[in-house]
Amino acid sequence: MKTSFFIIIFILGCYFPVAGQAQDSATFKSLLPYDFHLAYLKEDKAVLIDVREFFEFRSRRIKDAVNIPSSGNLDFAADTINKESALFLYCTTGYRSEKAAEYFCKNGFGKVFSLEGGIAAWKRDGFPVEKKRVKRHR
Repeated sequence: MKTSFFIIIFILGCYFPVAGQAQDSATFKSLLPYDFHLAYLKEDKAVLIDVREFFEFRSRRIKDAVNIPSSGNLDFAADTINKESALFLYCTTGYRSEKAAEYFCKNGFGKVFSLEGGIAAWKRDGFPVEKKRVKRHR
């Protein structure tokens, strides 16, 4: 009898969250290219961030993007960007930008967006990319 009671309590505990637990309120939105572009244009304080490596960034990128590789020091970037800014992140396919978006959300940024499908989806949907070579600043 005691074991069945504990089994029922265990099952109920698994299905119902414990009262008092708060979910993380900071989450990012993953947007398709059209919605990503529209949201970027609507924001007053928007920062467009390419989280790919520099060699990827210099060949093709979205106009006005800043290169902050996700493999680099995101701590420095999080400390230097105004937390009131809306961050618009992209990479090649969307995976790295989602990971970077999670990082920025955990570090106090309230408006974070990731380009679903990355720059590949951006180009596929007919949005322009810059091809002009850029030099690395040291």
